[in-house]
Amino acid sequence: MKLAIAVISVLTLGLSIYIFVAFDNDLQGYQFQTNRYEWLSDLGVTFHLGVDGIATPMVLLTGIVMVTAIFMSWNLNYRTKDFFALLMVLITGVYGVFLSLDLFFLFFFYELAVVPMYLLIGVWGSTRKEYGALKLVLYLVASSVLVWVGILAIFIEGGLGSFNLLDLKEAEFGSGFQRAVFPLLMFGFGVLAGLWPFHTWSPDGHVAAPTSVSMLHAGVLMKLGAFGIIRVALELLPQGAEDWKLVLVGLATVNVIYGAIAAMSQKDLKYVIGYSSISHMGYVLMGIATLDPRGMTGAVYQMFSHGIMTALFFALVGVVYDRTHTRDISILEGLSKRMGITATFFAVAGLTSMGLPGLSGFIAELLVFVGLFKTYPVIGVLGVIGAAITAVYILRLLAKVFFGPLDPRWEKLPDCSRLEGAAMLGLVAVLIFGGVYPQPFTSMIDSGVGPILQRISLLT
Repeated sequence: MKLAIAVISVLTLGLSIYIFVAFDNDLQGYQFQTNRYEWLSDLGVTFHLGVDGIATPMVLLTGIVMVTAIFMSWNLNYRTKDFFALLMVLITGVYGVFLSLDLFFLFFFYELAVVPMYLLIGVWGSTRKEYGALKLVLYLVASSVLVWVGILAIFIEGGLGSFNLLDLKEAEFGSGFQRAVFPLLMFGFGVLAGLWPFHTWSPDGHVAAPTSVSMLHAGVLMKLGAFGIIRVALELLPQGAEDWKLVLVGLATVNVIYGAIAAMSQKDLKYVIGYSSISHMGYVLMGIATLDPRGMTGAVYQMFSHGIMTALFFALVGVVYDRTHTRDISILEGLSKRMGITATFFAVAGLTSMGLPGLSGFIAELLVFVGLFKTYPVIGVLGVIGAAITAVYILRLLAKVFFGPLDPRWEKLPDCSRLEGAAMLGLVAVLIFGGVYPQPFTSMIDSGVGPILQRISLLT
């Protein structure tokens, strides 16, 4: 069972890499499109897949995190078939959202990605797992109602009898309609992206989830929310984006500052990374709200970089917990002396979180800040303050947990296994490659962001 899942995941990653490499950055619009297969012809529902410069990095991100999450779950021995079956359903839903060009199927896959989380956390989780699982699903299902209402409103108002995104882009939506429907999509998708104040499900879900589920939760699932805002709300309702951008950037700024301060005050390693994710997703939402080429490119690249970084973070926390059976920062000390590889990888993830040059987080945040200072200079300053707070809690965490004096109780700790080390090394390599040579990513994202911003620029 495990071997079959591993082979399938590696083959899927190979296809994701092929799409990324073969994608033509000089062409705007969607590539690798399938034929439109009619599913409910009376309602205009078609099964239609394709990728643009925004979806392609997300497809690659999903493939990378999927493979590493499966390898990090290799030693799982409780109801293994059930666990991996649900994990693959979740991953199928994630791929479906990134690939679907029909809004009906985009929503279907969106729900498919969310529902398995309840069982994955409730059965295989820990630390108030029933509470964390129920809270996560209630928040996300409630928010998806807003998304579905928004999609139905677009379908009806469009008057084309089609849910297909390419058709709906040609429809004309009045400014009043866009102003009313855009917030439904912004808040509906925004909940999954961790938008303040609807973020509280995320840290609790992280803490309760098993390691591989936390990796997928933070690495790719939260990205569906930000992706939905771009793909549906911005692309179809450009006037609504103009009207609501100040609200979005304001809430995103709270995300950055509040998330960083909350992370600094936590005593549980998973809660630190959970609130850190809330803070960093704030930069994604900030970049989207700039409606600026550099800012939006930075937002999408931050989605990719943050996905790899948080997957690495949660994999490392899982390794530490598996060896020490605790995530209490107050009693974890000096682990680098026994877990040198784990400590090194944690330092790389931490430095990426801080935006150190040479790592992918620096490029992503730099582009977001360029867009912010061009459009909202005061918000840009607050974003920099958030980055400074991030540096404080990351450096304190590294100093305390890994590089302080070794506590005698940890003298016989083993380091990560070869399989775990190989999986995490792959994530580290992506972070370094994305920081040293970001051009393939940024050029690709530019080709996807361009058409959206052209639609918005026609309003002025």
